[in-house]
Amino acid sequence: MARLLGVRVRRSAPLGAATRVDLDDGRVAVVKAGDGVVAEAAGLRWLAVPGGPPVPAVLAADDGWLVMEFVAGGHPAREPAAAFGRRLATLHAAGAPAFGSPPDGGPADAWIGSAAMRNVPGPRWPQWYAAERVRPYVRIARDAGTLSAVEAAVFDTVCDRLPDLAGPAEPPARLHGDLWSGNVLWSPDGAWLIDPAAHGGHRETDLAMLALFGLPRLDTVLAAYDEAAPLAPGWRERVPLHQLFPLLVHTVLFGGGYAGQAVAAARAALRTT
Repeated sequence: MARLLGVRVRRSAPLGAATRVDLDDGRVAVVKAGDGVVAEAAGLRWLAVPGGPPVPAVLAADDGWLVMEFVAGGHPAREPAAAFGRRLATLHAAGAPAFGSPPDGGPADAWIGSAAMRNVPGPRWPQWYAAERVRPYVRIARDAGTLSAVEAAVFDTVCDRLPDLAGPAEPPARLHGDLWSGNVLWSPDGAWLIDPAAHGGHRETDLAMLALFGLPRLDTVLAAYDEAAPLAPGWRERVPLHQLFPLLVHTVLFGGGYAGQAVAAARAALRTT
Protein backbone atom coordinates (compact mmCIF):
# COMPACT_ATOMS: atom_id res chain seq x y z
CA MET A 1 0.00 0.00 0.00
CA ALA A 2 2.89 2.35 0.69
CA ARG A 3 3.89 1.95 -2.97
CA LEU A 4 0.42 2.86 -4.23
CA LEU A 5 -0.61 5.48 -1.67
CA GLY A 6 2.65 6.72 -0.23
CA VAL A 7 1.26 5.94 3.24
CA ARG A 8 2.02 3.04 5.56
CA VAL A 9 -0.65 0.62 6.80
CA ARG A 10 -1.11 0.72 10.58
CA ARG A 11 -3.41 -2.30 10.84
CA SER A 12 -5.56 -4.54 8.64
CA ALA A 13 -8.55 -6.86 9.03
CA PRO A 14 -10.49 -9.20 6.69
CA LEU A 15 -13.62 -7.68 5.12
CA GLY A 16 -15.35 -10.37 3.10
CA ALA A 17 -13.33 -10.90 -0.08
CA ALA A 18 -11.40 -7.69 0.63
CA THR A 19 -9.27 -6.24 3.42
CA ARG A 20 -9.91 -3.19 5.55
CA VAL A 21 -6.76 -1.18 6.22
CA ASP A 22 -6.15 1.69 8.64
CA LEU A 23 -3.55 4.08 7.24
CA ASP A 24 -0.97 6.14 9.07
CA ASP A 25 -2.59 9.36 7.87
CA GLY A 26 -5.88 8.48 9.61
CA ARG A 27 -7.78 7.27 6.55
CA VAL A 28 -9.56 3.92 6.37
CA ALA A 29 -9.53 2.08 3.05
CA VAL A 30 -10.58 -1.20 1.47
CA VAL A 31 -8.06 -3.23 -0.53
CA LYS A 32 -8.79 -5.88 -3.14
CA ALA A 33 -6.42 -7.95 -5.25
CA GLY A 34 -6.83 -10.26 -8.23
CA ASP A 35 -7.69 -10.48 -11.89
CA GLY A 36 -10.87 -8.40 -11.65
CA VAL A 37 -9.50 -5.25 -10.08
CA VAL A 38 -8.80 -3.42 -13.35
CA ALA A 39 -12.40 -3.83 -14.49
CA GLU A 40 -13.75 -2.98 -11.04
CA ALA A 41 -11.72 0.22 -10.79
CA ALA A 42 -12.92 1.33 -14.23
CA GLY A 43 -16.48 0.46 -13.26
CA LEU A 44 -16.41 2.44 -10.04
CA ARG A 45 -15.10 5.51 -11.84
CA TRP A 46 -17.73 5.13 -14.60
CA LEU A 47 -20.57 4.79 -12.10
CA ALA A 48 -19.61 7.95 -10.22
CA VAL A 49 -22.32 9.99 -11.95
CA PRO A 50 -23.42 13.34 -10.49
CA GLY A 51 -26.77 12.73 -8.83
CA GLY A 52 -26.38 8.96 -9.01
CA PRO A 53 -25.91 6.56 -6.10
CA PRO A 54 -22.59 7.14 -4.35
CA VAL A 55 -19.79 4.67 -5.02
CA PRO A 56 -16.49 4.26 -3.14
CA ALA A 57 -13.78 6.53 -4.51
CA VAL A 58 -10.83 4.77 -6.12
CA LEU A 59 -7.83 5.87 -4.10
CA ALA A 60 -5.26 3.91 -6.09
CA ALA A 61 -5.18 1.05 -8.58
CA ASP A 62 -2.84 -0.91 -10.79
CA ASP A 63 -3.00 -4.24 -12.63
CA GLY A 64 -3.17 -6.29 -9.44
CA TRP A 65 -4.45 -4.05 -6.65
CA LEU A 66 -7.40 -1.78 -5.98
CA VAL A 67 -7.60 0.58 -2.99
CA MET A 68 -10.99 2.16 -2.33
CA GLU A 69 -12.69 4.46 0.12
CA PHE A 70 -14.17 2.64 3.13
CA VAL A 71 -17.92 3.11 3.63
CA ALA A 72 -19.45 2.59 7.07
CA GLY A 73 -22.51 0.36 7.28
CA GLY A 74 -25.99 1.41 8.34
CA HIS A 75 -29.62 0.33 8.08
CA PRO A 76 -32.18 0.70 5.28
CA ALA A 77 -34.91 3.24 5.89
CA ARG A 78 -37.79 4.50 3.77
CA GLU A 79 -36.44 7.88 2.66
CA PRO A 80 -32.92 6.62 1.82
CA ALA A 81 -34.58 3.82 -0.15
CA ALA A 82 -36.65 6.32 -2.14
CA ALA A 83 -33.57 8.44 -2.71
CA PHE A 84 -31.74 5.35 -3.94
CA GLY A 85 -34.49 4.69 -6.48
CA ARG A 86 -34.25 8.23 -7.83
CA ARG A 87 -30.46 8.15 -7.90
CA LEU A 88 -30.42 4.80 -9.70
CA ALA A 89 -32.66 6.29 -12.39
CA THR A 90 -30.12 9.11 -12.78
CA LEU A 91 -27.28 6.60 -13.14
CA HIS A 92 -29.09 4.60 -15.80
CA ALA A 93 -29.95 7.79 -17.70
CA ALA A 94 -26.24 8.64 -17.94
CA GLY A 95 -26.20 6.02 -20.68
CA ALA A 96 -23.54 4.01 -22.45
CA PRO A 97 -22.15 3.98 -26.00
CA ALA A 98 -23.74 0.59 -26.75
CA PHE A 99 -25.19 -2.51 -25.17
CA GLY A 100 -22.23 -4.44 -23.83
CA SER A 101 -19.82 -1.52 -23.92
CA PRO A 102 -17.26 -1.58 -21.09
CA PRO A 103 -16.70 1.37 -18.77
CA ASP A 104 -14.36 4.06 -20.06
CA GLY A 105 -10.87 2.61 -19.86
CA GLY A 106 -12.18 -0.79 -18.81
CA PRO A 107 -11.25 -4.13 -20.39
CA ALA A 108 -13.50 -6.26 -22.56
CA ASP A 109 -12.63 -9.25 -20.38
CA ALA A 110 -14.33 -8.52 -17.07
CA TRP A 111 -15.94 -10.39 -14.21
CA ILE A 112 -19.26 -10.81 -12.46
CA GLY A 113 -18.37 -12.14 -9.04
CA SER A 114 -15.86 -14.90 -9.80
CA ALA A 115 -17.28 -15.68 -13.25
CA ALA A 116 -15.73 -14.35 -16.44
CA MET A 117 -17.86 -11.85 -18.38
CA ARG A 118 -17.20 -10.39 -21.82
CA ASN A 119 -18.12 -6.79 -22.62
CA VAL A 120 -18.62 -6.88 -26.38
CA PRO A 121 -20.74 -4.05 -27.82
CA GLY A 122 -23.85 -4.78 -29.86
CA PRO A 123 -26.40 -2.45 -31.49
CA ARG A 124 -29.65 -4.13 -30.36
CA TRP A 125 -30.39 -5.41 -26.87
CA PRO A 126 -32.29 -8.65 -27.68
CA GLN A 127 -29.58 -10.00 -29.98
CA TRP A 128 -26.76 -8.85 -27.68
CA TYR A 129 -28.39 -10.28 -24.55
CA ALA A 130 -28.86 -13.66 -26.25
CA ALA A 131 -25.33 -13.79 -27.66
CA GLU A 132 -23.35 -12.38 -24.72
CA ARG A 133 -25.40 -12.92 -21.57
CA VAL A 134 -27.48 -16.08 -22.06
CA ARG A 135 -26.00 -18.50 -24.59
CA PRO A 136 -22.38 -18.52 -23.27
CA TYR A 137 -23.43 -19.52 -19.76
CA VAL A 138 -25.99 -22.06 -20.99
CA ARG A 139 -23.20 -23.65 -23.04
CA ILE A 140 -20.88 -23.87 -20.02
CA ALA A 141 -23.62 -25.33 -17.80
CA ARG A 142 -24.67 -27.84 -20.47
CA ASP A 143 -21.09 -28.96 -21.07
CA ALA A 144 -20.62 -29.42 -17.31
CA GLY A 145 -23.81 -31.47 -17.07
CA THR A 146 -25.51 -28.92 -14.82
CA LEU A 147 -28.20 -28.34 -17.47
CA SER A 148 -29.63 -31.18 -19.53
CA ALA A 149 -30.08 -30.91 -23.28
CA VAL A 150 -33.82 -30.53 -22.76
CA GLU A 151 -33.31 -27.73 -20.25
CA ALA A 152 -30.78 -25.98 -22.46
CA ALA A 153 -33.31 -26.05 -25.29
CA VAL A 154 -35.66 -23.86 -23.22
CA PHE A 155 -33.03 -21.11 -23.24
CA ASP A 156 -32.54 -21.54 -26.97
CA THR A 157 -36.26 -20.88 -27.41
CA VAL A 158 -36.02 -17.76 -25.24
CA CYS A 159 -33.07 -16.48 -27.26
CA ASP A 160 -34.86 -17.10 -30.55
CA ARG A 161 -37.91 -15.20 -29.29
CA LEU A 162 -36.07 -12.38 -27.51
CA PRO A 163 -37.02 -9.68 -30.05
CA ASP A 164 -40.68 -10.36 -29.17
CA LEU A 165 -40.07 -10.80 -25.43
CA ALA A 166 -37.92 -7.73 -24.85
CA GLY A 167 -40.63 -5.06 -24.79
CA PRO A 168 -40.24 -1.55 -26.21
CA ALA A 169 -36.75 -0.63 -27.40
CA GLU A 170 -34.69 1.42 -24.95
CA PRO A 171 -31.31 3.14 -25.25
CA PRO A 172 -28.29 1.57 -23.53
CA ALA A 173 -28.27 2.35 -19.82
CA ARG A 174 -25.25 2.68 -17.55
CA LEU A 175 -25.57 -0.46 -15.43
CA HIS A 176 -23.97 -1.56 -12.20
CA GLY A 177 -24.32 -5.02 -13.70
CA ASP A 178 -24.27 -7.14 -10.51
CA LEU A 179 -26.91 -5.30 -8.51
CA TRP A 180 -28.01 -7.92 -6.03
CA SER A 181 -28.82 -6.84 -2.49
CA GLY A 182 -25.33 -7.65 -1.19
CA ASN A 183 -23.85 -5.02 -3.48
CA VAL A 184 -26.10 -2.27 -2.11
CA LEU A 185 -24.39 -0.98 1.02
CA TRP A 186 -26.74 0.90 3.35
CA SER A 187 -24.74 3.54 5.17
CA PRO A 188 -25.74 6.39 7.50
CA ASP A 189 -25.89 8.71 4.48
CA GLY A 190 -27.85 6.45 2.12
CA ALA A 191 -27.37 3.49 -0.21
CA TRP A 192 -23.98 3.04 -1.89
CA LEU A 193 -23.08 0.75 -4.79
CA ILE A 194 -20.13 -1.62 -4.43
CA ASP A 195 -18.54 -4.49 -6.41
CA PRO A 196 -19.79 -3.54 -9.89
CA ALA A 197 -19.73 -5.58 -13.09
CA ALA A 198 -20.44 -2.37 -14.98
CA HIS A 199 -21.39 -2.26 -18.67
CA GLY A 200 -23.95 -0.82 -21.03
CA GLY A 201 -27.22 -2.73 -20.86
CA HIS A 202 -30.97 -2.61 -20.33
CA ARG A 203 -32.03 -0.75 -17.19
CA GLU A 204 -34.60 -3.43 -16.35
CA THR A 205 -31.70 -5.86 -15.79
CA ASP A 206 -30.40 -3.93 -12.78
CA LEU A 207 -33.91 -3.67 -11.36
CA ALA A 208 -34.60 -7.37 -11.87
CA MET A 209 -31.38 -8.25 -10.09
CA LEU A 210 -32.40 -6.13 -7.10
CA ALA A 211 -35.47 -8.35 -6.79
CA LEU A 212 -33.60 -11.64 -7.12
CA PHE A 213 -32.28 -11.96 -3.56
CA GLY A 214 -34.60 -9.63 -1.68
CA LEU A 215 -33.37 -6.04 -1.39
CA PRO A 216 -34.81 -4.39 1.75
CA ARG A 217 -37.50 -1.79 0.95
CA LEU A 218 -37.52 -2.85 -2.70
CA ASP A 219 -41.09 -1.60 -3.27
CA THR A 220 -40.06 1.88 -2.13
CA VAL A 221 -36.97 1.83 -4.37
CA LEU A 222 -38.96 0.74 -7.42
CA ALA A 223 -41.80 3.21 -6.86
CA ALA A 224 -39.36 6.12 -6.59
CA TYR A 225 -37.47 4.91 -9.66
CA ASP A 226 -40.66 4.59 -11.71
CA GLU A 227 -41.77 8.06 -10.66
CA ALA A 228 -38.42 9.56 -11.67
CA ALA A 229 -38.03 7.57 -14.91
CA PRO A 230 -41.26 5.73 -15.83
CA LEU A 231 -40.72 2.13 -16.84
CA ALA A 232 -42.18 0.66 -20.02
CA PRO A 233 -45.48 -1.22 -19.81
CA GLY A 234 -45.03 -4.88 -18.92
CA TRP A 235 -41.75 -4.41 -17.07
CA ARG A 236 -42.87 -6.52 -14.12
CA GLU A 237 -43.67 -9.44 -16.43
CA ARG A 238 -40.18 -9.16 -17.95
CA VAL A 239 -38.39 -9.56 -14.61
CA PRO A 240 -37.74 -13.32 -15.17
CA LEU A 241 -36.22 -12.55 -18.58
CA HIS A 242 -33.74 -10.13 -17.05
CA GLN A 243 -32.97 -12.51 -14.19
CA LEU A 244 -31.73 -15.18 -16.59
CA PHE A 245 -28.22 -13.73 -16.69
CA PRO A 246 -27.52 -13.70 -12.92
CA LEU A 247 -29.26 -17.05 -12.45
CA LEU A 248 -27.15 -18.62 -15.19
CA VAL A 249 -24.00 -17.15 -13.66
CA HIS A 250 -24.96 -18.73 -10.34
CA THR A 251 -25.70 -22.00 -12.13
CA VAL A 252 -22.20 -21.99 -13.62
CA LEU A 253 -20.54 -21.07 -10.32
CA PHE A 254 -22.59 -23.07 -7.84
CA GLY A 255 -24.85 -25.50 -9.76
CA GLY A 256 -27.42 -27.08 -7.51
CA GLY A 257 -30.78 -25.41 -7.21
CA TYR A 258 -29.77 -22.43 -9.33
CA ALA A 259 -30.14 -24.51 -12.48
CA GLY A 260 -33.77 -25.21 -11.62
CA GLN A 261 -34.37 -21.52 -10.83
CA ALA A 262 -32.84 -20.49 -14.15
CA VAL A 263 -34.99 -22.94 -16.10
CA ALA A 264 -38.11 -21.79 -14.23
CA ALA A 265 -37.27 -18.16 -15.06
CA ALA A 266 -36.81 -19.04 -18.72
CA ARG A 267 -40.19 -20.75 -18.84
CA ALA A 268 -41.78 -17.78 -17.05
CA ALA A 269 -40.25 -15.41 -19.62
CA LEU A 270 -41.83 -17.44 -22.41
CA ARG A 271 -45.25 -17.12 -20.79
CA THR A 272 -45.20 -13.31 -21.03
CA THR A 273 -46.40 -13.31 -24.64
